[in-house]
Amino acid sequence: MPKVRTNRTVYPEGWELIEPTLRELETKMREAENETHEGKRKCEALWPIFKISHQKSRYIYDLFYRRKAISRALFDFCLEQGHADKNLIAKWKKSGYERLCCLRCIQPRDHNFGTTCVCRVPKHLREEKVIECVHCGCHGCASGD
Repeated sequence: MPKVRTNRTVYPEGWELIEPTLRELETKMREAENETHEGKRKCEALWPIFKISHQKSRYIYDLFYRRKAISRALFDFCLEQGHADKNLIAKWKKSGYERLCCLRCIQPRDHNFGTTCVCRVPKHLREEKVIECVHCGCHGCASGD
């Protein structure tokens, strides 16, 4: 969760350009957190939260690395303030992890047989046609898809 905005915080140049989008995503996050969990599996209740967190991190990643629309100072500020997941962004920079949905999908201790999540298997190698990650609800985040 991002830190509380105070008057003492010095915002870098360009903050006013990305602030409306981040505020909108924070509002969506609050709605997802307050949404009722009735009729859902325990893991399904967290999927919208993972999805919005992924969107925020991908938005900041794309602005800095792909479009080069924000400065390094603003990028670092967003990471420090908790607007994006710096560990997930670090994985996105590595080859083979460009489309990674969440960090739990690549941790072998969270899966059977010490492997990664089924969503990390490329589509052409899957036996099942439709799969769904238990952790985040992803339908496939392998870079080879």
